[in-house]
Amino acid sequence: MLVISDTSPLSALLLAGRESLLKQMFERVVIPPAVERELLRAHDALPAWLEILSPPVIPSSVSEAGLDPGETEAIALALELRPDAILMDERLGRRLAARHGLKVTGLLGLLVMARQKQLIEEVRPLIHEMIDKGSCWFDQALLETVCNSVGEKWS
Repeated sequence: MLVISDTSPLSALLLAGRESLLKQMFERVVIPPAVERELLRAHDALPAWLEILSPPVIPSSVSEAGLDPGETEAIALALELRPDAILMDERLGRRLAARHGLKVTGLLGLLVMARQKQLIEEVRPLIHEMIDKGSCWFDQALLETVCNSVGEKWS
């Protein structure tokens, strides 16, 4: 299985020390060079198992969408490689990726998948880690929905 990640979900996982979840869930974790540059502004080093690949072309429908460089390259790369998922939290990028027929998941969706694969026992403690250590913010209604989807209570 292949996933292409944008900056913010991977950065949150790195800050919380939970990046290994990606490697446990996917055979290949790929980021474009713009995401690598963005990550290296906040992190001293990246996991050796991350693959850095440049998109061969960036379609105008992506380059002209007003996204940041990491999102732009991640979507362009996903259009080329057709991964099992693109990991992205920003609303505009998610919408554009979905319009291009890409399967999009965010950090919370990744935690739900990890729970379903029994890689973690509960999502709630990891969400708290992402908020506390990963500098994340999530809508309370979304957190309730996510936790309820795996039989947990948020509050």
